[in-house]
Amino acid sequence: MHLKTFKKGVHPKEFKADTASKPIERMPVPAEVIIPLQQHIGAPCTPVVSKGQAVKTGQIIGQSGGFVSSTVHATISGTIKAIEPVAHPAGPNVLSVVIAGDGKDEWFVNGTTQKSWKDLTRDEINNLILSGGVVGLGGAAFPTHVKLNPPKNKSVDTLIINGCECEPYLTADHRTMVEFPDQIVLGIRIMLKALGIQRAIIGIEANKPDAIASMARAVAEYTDFTVQPLKVKYPQGAEKMLIDAILKRRVPTGGLPMDVGVVVQNVGTALAIADAVASYRPLVERVVTVTGDAIKEPKNLIVRIGTTFQNLIDFCGGLTADAAMIIMGGPMMGIAQHSCQVPVVKATSGLLCLKGSSIPENKEYPCIQCGACVRACPMQLVPTRIARYSSRSNWETASSLGVLNCIECGSCAYICPARLPLVHQIRIGKLKVNELKRQQAVAK
Repeated sequence: MHLKTFKKGVHPKEFKADTASKPIERMPVPAEVIIPLQQHIGAPCTPVVSKGQAVKTGQIIGQSGGFVSSTVHATISGTIKAIEPVAHPAGPNVLSVVIAGDGKDEWFVNGTTQKSWKDLTRDEINNLILSGGVVGLGGAAFPTHVKLNPPKNKSVDTLIINGCECEPYLTADHRTMVEFPDQIVLGIRIMLKALGIQRAIIGIEANKPDAIASMARAVAEYTDFTVQPLKVKYPQGAEKMLIDAILKRRVPTGGLPMDVGVVVQNVGTALAIADAVASYRPLVERVVTVTGDAIKEPKNLIVRIGTTFQNLIDFCGGLTADAAMIIMGGPMMGIAQHSCQVPVVKATSGLLCLKGSSIPENKEYPCIQCGACVRACPMQLVPTRIARYSSRSNWETASSLGVLNCIECGSCAYICPARLPLVHQIRIGKLKVNELKRQQAVAK
């Protein structure tokens, strides 16, 4: 079997065995949830509820604040306990709605006439995806309705479904493909109708043979659907790498997948679209992998958004005595947490719990000019040079070297024998260069 892939990248150990064969379990509905009004790229939501108000599961509590934004819903029924800034797993405090549950989990019914998705127009589909709060569940959390509504001057011919899950440890997407293939295919069919195209390719890394077989059976009757096995390599699941691997199309510098005729969506997003459009059920829960050598019972869970990390840890037997770090996501692009009281958000694909012995040494050494980061970078950059100029606040040179092209995959830092914080320095450079560009645009 020919396995497609992209150039460069790295091969970190997988660490997926603890949960790859474990069926998804549904967590009990929590007694209380914390729901941030910023769970997506773009403008934050505006709260449309007030303290003391009774709400039901699936009821809108945050209205989208612009075209690039997404709706937020109550994920349990109960009473609004507070609307206040709360710690967010991505770092800063975010205005959030705290709901004290009533133990009933009563669902909100809006009374609108529910049509079959086959009878919906493209605009109606996108409106349901927006009102359903669907965003990219692979981790980026980009509002899905925006992706499915490309400008008229962009001609899209292919929908790629990302089933790679190339981050070590994580198996949420893997189990979703094994257990919910028909719902994923339904979501794909809905997206194709929204885009007005017919071709869909599902990319899955070869270390998931059961997922490949499951999805192949589910798409067997659709002649324009293809399941494409891919070589196991990181960061295969990054949009630009996945497009390169499957179609050999290169997204231009500063461009988007639609610039080369492609839209990419995650398998979990496809499942959420099926719920939002075919079942009129908004995004109130997602699959999360809880794993690592510091969790007693690694599991794949269906979790209500807003459930605290501590609740997930308790449901999985608790932490070991020598637990040292908790990461939201995987070890390559995940975010280390300072508290277990932060909530699961739409971008929470996993909770990685590690012992101190599993954490790499946090000591930097001088760069030896070995070029390992250059050989690993999938974006053909020279990470050490960009990081060096960023650390010296030379934003103009960092920009000229392509700092904005970095996808922050972490391949360079992973392979670096000097353990330099390359991604951190480059990320600062990207922020500063983008800030300067905004200032220049305003000045004009």
